[in-house]
Parts: sequence; structure tokens; C-alpha cells
Amino acid sequence: MGGGAGRCPAALLLLALALPGGLGKPTAWQERARPGAAQQHEDAPSFQYDHEAFLGKEEARSFDQLSPEESQERLGKIVDRIDENKDGYLTTEELKNWIKRVQKRYIYENVAKVWKDYDTNKDNKITWEEYKQATYGYYLENPEEFQDATDRHSFKKMLPRDERRFKTADLDGDSAATREEFTAFLHLEEFEHMKNIVVLETLEDIDKNEDGFVDQDEYIADMFANEEGGPEPDWVTTEREQFSDFRDLNKDGKMDKEEIQHWILPQDYDHALAEARHLVYESDVDKTLYQLARSDS
Repeated sequence: MGGGAGRCPAALLLLALALPGGLGKPTAWQERARPGAAQQHEDAPSFQYDHEAFLGKEEARSFDQLSPEESQERLGKIVDRIDENKDGYLTTEELKNWIKRVQKRYIYENVAKVWKDYDTNKDNKITWEEYKQATYGYYLENPEEFQDATDRHSFKKMLPRDERRFKTADLDGDSAATREEFTAFLHLEEFEHMKNIVVLETLEDIDKNEDGFVDQDEYIADMFANEEGGPEPDWVTTEREQFSDFRDLNKDGKMDKEEIQHWILPQDYDHALAEARHLVYESDVDKTLYQLARSDS
């Protein structure tokens, strides 16, 4: 294909993924897997985030056990599969399509892995009662054993929350989830009809004073706990500015549900495309798109 925009040499991408580099935000930030996380990731690249987006979570873990040489060899084979026209370059479009496939594969493999644990009568559906019994049965039958207030509060809070999510995923309202409905239940960010639940759960997670809004301190506390009481890192200061300038749209000092949705589920935002663009940018280190031969050529 002509021109250099939106593509990177395959060998450079391989090196960028095989060798850690750059400083990401703290682990706590990375662990919150909200749909909007990729948008902030563009401003704070993370080697681990890139690996999981490119390989999938399970495959990324297996790569952690490999030597650098083994890792690079296996990555080279994957890169060859992504490079559909075999020109030695990976385009943004090729990377986007690959990332979408990896994400879809992870989701459906995850559902298949846990399906048998919940479909206890083997009728190829999971009822709410089956899920509730498998997940909360011991707690419901033995509440006296849950003396710790934190555990008790967690179970008490999560049971109705899961039921609300299950009912939303259960499109035909028969209290039994098909594979697709259970996939929506477990991976709600991938389904349009579940997005209101994404917003509600995000609000409930961050809104510690339970006033129905997320103020700036709650927003920051969700990412950073200043346990030592020292000065905040520069990235926290930047996030406070982000909150004031871009999160709090009506400038009332807090985010309501609509503003939270704008934050975590921005319209016309393609996670896979954003990650593909980021990988291309990070891989083309000298910003000149010259041809490099593959390591196996």
C-alpha cells in the first residue's frame, strides 16, 4: 500500500511488545477494567495494558513465563498472522481487527470456562436461581459464619446488584440466561442494552457518600490512595484538572449519571482503534516508516 500514515514496521511492533518500557499509572488504576479506561490509557501508556490488549489476558500471562527470546519468537508468529498482505508493515486497520478478535475470543472462552459451574442441571441455560445458589448459596445458608462486617456487607450489596444485572441481560424475561444473555451478564460493557448497568455500577463503586453523584475527591480516590499523606503525584494533579475541565460538564463540582456515561462510555469511541493507533505510534520509534525485514526472512 502506498504512503506511511497509520502503519508501522512489523519488526518494530514485535520489539515494542517484547520489551517493557515507559511508566504507566499505578496498578490500582490499571486493575479497574472499565470501558473508558482505554481512553485514559492513550495518555498513560502501559506495557502490561498493551500486552493484554494485543494477546488477551490469558495469553499475556503465559508470555510472562517465557524468556525474551521465546517471547519474541512467538510474537513474531502472531505478527505474521496480523500482517494480512505480508508487506512487512502492520496497518492500524490490521491491528484494530486483530485486537477485536482477541477481545471477542477472550470473552467467549471465559464464558465457556465458567458455564458448567452454573448450568447445574445441564439444560444449556443458566437460571437466576442456579447462579444465585452457585455464587451466594453458602452465604445464604450459613449467614452466622460471615461475622466479618466487610464480608457481610459485600455479599449483602452484591446479591441484589447481580440480580439487577441478570434481569437486564435476560432479554426475554424468562429468568434463564442463554449463552448470549449470560455473556452479556458477565461482559456487560460489550452489549448496548447493558450500558445503563455499567453506569450504575460505576456510580455505586465510586460514590462512597452515597449521594448519587461522584465528586472530585471520590473520582481521585478511585484511582489513588494517598496512604502516606505526602504530595500527590503529577498524574493525580492532571486527573483533577481532567475532572474539572472534561468530566464535570455542567461545572457543579460533581458527576451525575449522564456525565459518568460520557466519561466511561464516550460516543463514537472505538477502544480497539485507539489501542491500535497507540501501538503504531509507540512501535514506530523514530517516526520514519522505513521497511524492516522480518527476523525470519
